[in-house]
Amino acid sequence: MNGPRGTPREVLGAPHPLLSAAAEPVDPTAPEVVTGAADLLATLRRELATTGLAAPQIGLSWRLIAFDTRLHPRSRSWAGELVIVNPRLAAASHWDHAREGCASITGLTADVRRATRITVHGHLPGSGEPVTIEADAFEARCIQHQLDHLDGLLFLDRVPRALSLHRRLHSCDA
Repeated sequence: MNGPRGTPREVLGAPHPLLSAAAEPVDPTAPEVVTGAADLLATLRRELATTGLAAPQIGLSWRLIAFDTRLHPRSRSWAGELVIVNPRLAAASHWDHAREGCASITGLTADVRRATRITVHGHLPGSGEPVTIEADAFEARCIQHQLDHLDGLLFLDRVPRALSLHRRLHSCDA
């Protein structure tokens, strides 16, 4: 992302009210959105064991996600280190269960069913240029996890029963 250098922010923890509220669409060219996108990316870069963040996790009720899965061992596709404004899931297929955790929920992971192949449309911050991401495997999971945050959902909301929960043994989760 070209533009201002962001300032890392605190990652909010559950049960903060912003994490359970739907985020609002924003103008990708608005200066405050460009600054927020830079802050989101700076926060993601600081959280070394985290592969993605959504704006509500840093206190912004905006439809912005940031992700970078290149170093995750289960990653196959890699769209790059990106921030997407107003992302929307256009296609999803090949569903599977896998373990995931969250920077906003410490100490727990869970087996969550998600699509392993997705297409997402959105816009780049600053230019407002349309972008389409086709992702699979872990990158698809990571993006869907962030999209859930924009709708006020945590991964725990997708856990069908308590037996699906696990104590986090390492921090290399979505």
